[in-house]
Amino acid sequence: MSGLYVAAGGGGDPVGTLVAARALAADPAGPADPPLIATYAWERPEVDPTSSPLGAADFDGLVQEAGSGRGDGFAAFTPATRARPPAGSTMPALARDLPARLLLLDPGRGLAALARQIASMAEAAGGRIHVVDIGGDVLTHGDEPGLCSPFGDALTLAACHLTGLPTTVHVAGPGLDGEIGEGVLLERLAASPPLVPDRDATTAAARALAWHPSEASALWAAALHGVRGTVRTVNHVIALTDASPRLYPLPLQEAIAHNPVARALVEERPATLAAAADVSHRLTGIPGLESERAGTPRREPPAGGTALLDRDGAVRTLRAAADGAEHVTLRYAARTLGLTWSDIPALRALLTTDTPLLRLG
Repeated sequence: MSGLYVAAGGGGDPVGTLVAARALAADPAGPADPPLIATYAWERPEVDPTSSPLGAADFDGLVQEAGSGRGDGFAAFTPATRARPPAGSTMPALARDLPARLLLLDPGRGLAALARQIASMAEAAGGRIHVVDIGGDVLTHGDEPGLCSPFGDALTLAACHLTGLPTTVHVAGPGLDGEIGEGVLLERLAASPPLVPDRDATTAAARALAWHPSEASALWAAALHGVRGTVRTVNHVIALTDASPRLYPLPLQEAIAHNPVARALVEERPATLAAAADVSHRLTGIPGLESERAGTPRREPPAGGTALLDRDGAVRTLRAAADGAEHVTLRYAARTLGLTWSDIPALRALLTTDTPLLRLG
């Protein structure tokens, strides 16, 4: 098997991680078996109103797998899995629409237990780990002005280090998450020769991209399809450039050398998730378990939803709100029009677009 793929930040990262897995496969058509993708169930507040990554106790219908060797057991999502209210999750639908086996990273029992989970998953996948981060905040120095969510990535790096297994970190689409600028990341990645995936690598993720509110993965997919120019996201205006499609590999220890939170977690080995989050807070000033809660609140949708909208009116509204950007993400479009993320498929139909982004020009 090709190894375990770990979506470093949760949320929409499994979508981009599948694209990376396809790009890294020896066979351009993709791996012979569906790749194993491990991910946090840690999502945007419009999807999940709770304040922490969800664990196994927050779901019904997970498939439990026994551990082997020194690893713990782990859990896999299926399309029938359901988050227990009030929690919400896109993971069951991703298990339906991504040709991959989606595994739950459950950090609730602390760093050492997370490392044992990852070790067991990796052993089931052939013993090698590929960490995939869309955007590049995994290489944070902790003081970048746009940084907003460093904890999950740092926890992933530290846990993978503790497994002792061979691990490569892959940064996809430098700067596309809006947290660290592209130029800064390209300097940090200068010693890593990049791969530029073929646009066909996105094909396997197309069904998920049609509805998922992920922005960074959608931006990377759009860049792989040749889209260039400015894009309005929920929190940023991001430029797609000729560097945006690239996928950079680097050794795990090099990534940890950049990341002070990951280094501190490896050195201090906090026993609980809360203690690990406190380490991140101490070093960056960003609450480890609360930073994703501070986004722009969603407007209530108009009665009747998309039925009250017409295409030309919607495009005019988006163009006026987009700060001159040439494209918008579908997540941004839904928010701007007072809709929810679950309205994205209907909004795509209204706007007659089947691409990861909406072009306004």
